Amino acid sequence: MSDWTDCLDFGISIAKQASETVLEAFLLQKEVQLKSSPADLVTETDQRVERILISAIRARFPLHRFIGEESVAAGEPCVLTDEPTWIIDPIDGTVNFVHRFPFVAISIAFTVNKQTEFGIVYSCVEDKLFHAQRGRGAFLNGEKLQASGQEDVSKCVVVTEIGAERDDLALSTMTSNILRLLQLPVHGVRALGTAAVDMCQVATGGADAYYHIGMHCWDIAASAIIVQEAGGVVMDTDGSDFDMMSRRVIAASSTSVANSIAQVVQAFPCRRDDEDPTRCVCGAAGVKGV
Repeated sequence: MSDWTDCLDFGISIAKQASETVLEAFLLQKEVQLKSSPADLVTETDQRVERILISAIRARFPLHRFIGEESVAAGEPCVLTDEPTWIIDPIDGTVNFVHRFPFVAISIAFTVNKQTEFGIVYSCVEDKLFHAQRGRGAFLNGEKLQASGQEDVSKCVVVTEIGAERDDLALSTMTSNILRLLQLPVHGVRALGTAAVDMCQVATGGADAYYHIGMHCWDIAASAIIVQEAGGVVMDTDGSDFDMMSRRVIAASSTSVANSIAQVVQAFPCRRDDEDPTRCVCGAAGVKGV
């Protein structure tokens, strides 16, 4: 099982099963709790779906490890080791889910030796299953995906999100980034409310780039390999190699477009996912000069 196809097939199966729980609750009134900010929400369905996924995987692969959004929120460590690890976002787009805005996804990535072997993003309401396996291409409902290959940033549609950060520095940085992109210019800036589905638009060729600062590894680990296997590129917003724990990403149709975006996008300080949560990140570390 060195190619991990058995794990991929099982992951697709349980993502589809868990989506039934999401869809059953989609139109219902939800009991909502806040996490880090008024825009960082969790519902009982988020927690329930994560329990369903982890329980099923653990029963089949008892030695595997997990990084789950709601488990980390409850105090579990966010540590990526060399062991086979499932990185899970049970509902990417919880704000959408609460408001019945129809972009809600289950995101599952699988890593071994800290390398992503496959990614699964299931957009539940749309019934769109994105998946990719390292070296074997990316697919949407079984059809092979290909990024647009666009080289000229002025001809691009760029996807991003405002995200859950609500402090003044984060908000001013994010809105200034959108202004600078529009001034490049680009054809337009879009947001669907789910990082996983946003990023998959680059894999389809429907968008030419996605960037974000402040999301988490469970938001983008699966979609990163989907973009790469569709022929796109993924990097840090500072132009360095992609690091899913850094909470910064650019996914693009080409290196040229990614570099053009990296030159104008600025970051604000945010703690790495694998960093000690007691460590202060105040100050200007990681922010490009204005």
